[in-house]
Amino acid sequence: MNQFGRSLICLILLVCSLVTLPANALVNDSVYQYRKPSADGIGKVYLGREIAQVMGHQGAGWLERASRTLEEQPAAAIAALDLQPTDTVADIGAGTGYFSFRISPQVPQGKIFAVDVQSEMVEILTELKQEKQANNVDIILGEPTDPHLPDRSVDLALMVDAYHEFAFPQEMMRHLVTALKPSGRVALVEYRGENPLIPIKRLHKLTQKQAIKEMAAVGLTWKETKTQLPQQHILIFVKSDSQTLNLVENAT
Repeated sequence: MNQFGRSLICLILLVCSLVTLPANALVNDSVYQYRKPSADGIGKVYLGREIAQVMGHQGAGWLERASRTLEEQPAAAIAALDLQPTDTVADIGAGTGYFSFRISPQVPQGKIFAVDVQSEMVEILTELKQEKQANNVDIILGEPTDPHLPDRSVDLALMVDAYHEFAFPQEMMRHLVTALKPSGRVALVEYRGENPLIPIKRLHKLTQKQAIKEMAAVGLTWKETKTQLPQQHILIFVKSDSQTLNLVENAT
């Protein structure tokens, strides 16, 4: 049985044990806490944040809604990423490839790893890749604990409105850190959790403070936050000096 299978069994057993617990009771393991889920959460808590429910493949049409161009301004978001033509970008939680296929022309000598953990989304990605003839987009079926990316291959790991739904955020991010080049970056595009007026469910937002805490837990350092989007911030992280040093030592 692989790591994901063991983790999933443990999660199921822990969640089942919550049935008789008071709403505010917590069950702990080495990384996560478990409680009765809130209306929009899964009852699993990471560093004080309840993980949000995943939007399934049934919401694929919503990801491609016409109003998203105005609401999220993807062109401005991509411009803010400061991509180079040779960059390798990993779009984690790619969904329908809304960002993957928009980034593809920006890295003509590079490539996109479009990663999703839902096989139905991967099927959609495969069809759209053929339709758009996006030859520099590689589609990957990941696991909730592992995006299955090559080590030291990624210039930018991008997560757009996705990280807050990761069922195993620490495990996933540790694998992503391994996949980053020494100079690689992580970009989280998330609705601003600091602003209660943004009409998005609470657990589908993320504050800068919480993001910095969670990224620090896997050896990433906050570099900057870009705020040019209407309702989202773009949080940029890089490897800490110790992470970079370890990679250099392991490569020699």
